Order: sequence, then structure tokens, then C-alpha cells
Amino acid sequence: MSLPIFDNHVHLQPQGHNVEAVKEFAKAGGTHLILSHLPYHEVRIDSAADFPSSYEITLRMAERCRSETKVGIDVTVGPYPVLLIHLAEKKGLDKAIEIMKAGMESAQRLVQEGKAVGIGEIGRPHFPVPPEIMEASNQIMSYGMQLAKEAGCPVILHTESATPENMREMALMADKVGLQRNKVVKHYSPPLVLEEENSGLFPSVLAKREFVQEALEKGSRFLLETDYLDDLRRPGAVLSIATVPKRTTSLLQSGLMTEEQALKIHVDNPLAVYGIRVRN
Repeated sequence: MSLPIFDNHVHLQPQGHNVEAVKEFAKAGGTHLILSHLPYHEVRIDSAADFPSSYEITLRMAERCRSETKVGIDVTVGPYPVLLIHLAEKKGLDKAIEIMKAGMESAQRLVQEGKAVGIGEIGRPHFPVPPEIMEASNQIMSYGMQLAKEAGCPVILHTESATPENMREMALMADKVGLQRNKVVKHYSPPLVLEEENSGLFPSVLAKREFVQEALEKGSRFLLETDYLDDLRRPGAVLSIATVPKRTTSLLQSGLMTEEQALKIHVDNPLAVYGIRVRN
């Protein structure tokens, strides 16, 4: 049986493999992916006005890949959390917060126009930062959650390594602005699949074999991702774009994943989180 295969978090670069990478995904059996926005060298973010131009690069890459492959592609956009540091150094922290929030608003508009399905990746830096940067990052992340609630879409979070403790912290942030916890996707997640581990947030599990096998032992309420970076200097980082279809096929063939679990992960969960219908 040929099953739909969904990668929840892929990046492409204008000067990277781009559409050729998506063809590799399709050749391995992949049928659908989320193209998640990252800042690009082509557009330096120095003001609120720079975000729409940067997001447009992601939208154009998605359209090109749709036209040249049969892979279903949806897009998420948002101000990458680490941008705050550069902006604060250059503009001061208050102005930087204002610019990042404007980036959230531009992302929300694209969701409302049907050009994106979520706001992300947003959140806070994944490395130690001064307390004032962390406080500002949390303020900006909370604002993104509020805008997502208004738009009826999920947020995709980039943070430090996920733990039950910080998953609960972010769940309470979502509660405060009225965003449903299952509309908060923790990108680059370890296999925190049980509710007591994720507090109702949706884990997007990095598709390492040991992570996927542990996740499956706990249930099937998770998404799979490669966080493929399309970086020519680091081929295959974070994971090869073919990993999710190859890993899924291997686990099905070995009996470690059932067809029922595969359909839950690759079809039912994307529908529940994004409203995306993943098909062959």
C-alpha cells in the first residue's frame, strides 16, 4: 500500500538545491511537506518593511516547487527568534520588539490571505541569552500566539531543547491568550509524546530512528520532521530531506510502525493541526 508521507518542517534556500531537493523527497516516497520560512541572505531584516519581501521568497520557492513536482507544499512564515538579537544591537530593544511584532502581523496577514497555514517558526533563541532578551522573546512569542488565535492557525515554535517543564511553560502562555494547546507545534522536538510530557502541545519529532521508535512506543500523537536546511555548506543538515519517507517505509517494513499509526502521523495529525489534507 502506498501511503501519504508528510514532513512537517523543511527549509529551502534560494541558492540551495531548492526544487531538486523536493524532487529527492518525492523520489523517496514523500508526498507533502511544510516549507518553513527562515531569514535569507537576499533580504536583510532591518525594519518591519523588510519582512514581506523576505516572506515572499519562501512563497515563491513553494510555488516553483509545486509547479515542478507533484509534492503538496504548504508554507509557514514568521520572524525567526534570533533576529531579535541583531535588531536589539542595532536599534535598541524596544524598537527591536516593535519590529518583531510587525513581522508577526505580516505573517498573520499571509495566513488570513490563504498563502500560509501557520505562524512560524517563532519563539526564542535556542542558546543562552541575557534575561532581557529572553523576556522580550517571550513577549513576542506570546503576541504571535495571540495573532494565531485570531487567525485560527497554529504557531510553530523554535526554542531551547524541549523538556516537560518548558512545554508546560509554553502551554500556559497559549492558555493566557486563548490559543488551543494543540495548535502549538514544538518544532525539533524529542519524543515527548505523552500528555504529561508535552502538556497538550503538538510535538514535531526529529526523524532520527531512535526518536521515532521511542515516540511510537508512546503513541501516535506527533508529527515527523527533518528540519532540512538546504545549506550547500552542510549537505543533509539537519537531516536529509529523504529521511521521513525512508524512515517511515523502513519502520513499516520491519513491523515497528503499523499502517494505522502511519496514517495517524502523516494524514490525521496534519489535518488536526493545520487543516491540511495530505494525499498520495
